[in-house]
Amino acid sequence: MHNFKAAVDRMASFPRTLKTLVDGLPASDLRWKPPSGAWSILEILCHLADEEVADFRPRVERTLAGRNWDPIDPEGWVHERHYNGQSPDEVLARFAVEREKSVTWLKSLTAPDWDAVHEHPALGSISAGDVMASWCAHDALHLRQIAKRLFELANRDGSPYLTGYAGSW
Repeated sequence: MHNFKAAVDRMASFPRTLKTLVDGLPASDLRWKPPSGAWSILEILCHLADEEVADFRPRVERTLAGRNWDPIDPEGWVHERHYNGQSPDEVLARFAVEREKSVTWLKSLTAPDWDAVHEHPALGSISAGDVMASWCAHDALHLRQIAKRLFELANRDGSPYLTGYAGSW
């Protein structure tokens, strides 16, 4: 991995970034879903917390150890786990705790074999380095998704006026 320390440092700061981004938003805005049916901000936060525990950390660990992955259902969890009914503060706290565990674990690794491979039935060969890089990118993707929800909320709240003067998404 080209710059493991930088990646882990960004991962360590991400819970604070999330908290700052959503701090002060009313629960109704956190739970609001756009007409497209895309996830609410709260559903995104819940997804991040669950992915930390059931996806990225264990999958990097299992790939490095040469073990198979457990199946997951992130799309199904949204409804099964009632994401939009959860407490935003509790979800953010849970994510922060789990991310700290991940960061501590990652920092404890000595000479990990980032080229170790897991054979995924649909995606083919995935290296531990691929999963690690994707873990970092996953944070950024969902940060972008939250920013899009905030943009959509600005459009909703500004109606009937247009937000075009701000620029385009």
